[in-house]
Amino acid sequence: MIRIVEKIDLNLAYEHLQDPGAGATSLFLGTVRNATRGDEVFQLEYEAYDAMAISEMQKIADAATAKYGLLKTLIIHAVGVKKVGDLVVVIGASAPHRKEAMAATTHMIDTLKQTVPIWKKEFFENKQVWVSENP
Repeated sequence: MIRIVEKIDLNLAYEHLQDPGAGATSLFLGTVRNATRGDEVFQLEYEAYDAMAISEMQKIADAATAKYGLLKTLIIHAVGVKKVGDLVVVIGASAPHRKEAMAATTHMIDTLKQTVPIWKKEFFENKQVWVSENP
């Protein structure tokens, strides 16, 4: 499951990862934090080049499946304005064993942050900043 959405449905994500051969399901949940580099953040805004982002996310999932022997994967990223605490990205993997599932989720989020055309704007009290890769 690869999606760009306004709001993430965590139950749908978990259901998608279910597989009778899975002994492990790993989920990474990315949320909006309240500060960056010592400055208080009150909201974020995400924009994506949807078609390219979905294509790149699929490549990431396919590569992780091949590398870690995964049964199912998912990458879901939210766009739009998000408040502190809001869920903005879910990365998931199911596999026969936990080591592979957990390694795969780490690999997928790290790769997503480096390669997928999704942009983040941080809103502070007196400024707004577009963030480059790896905040």
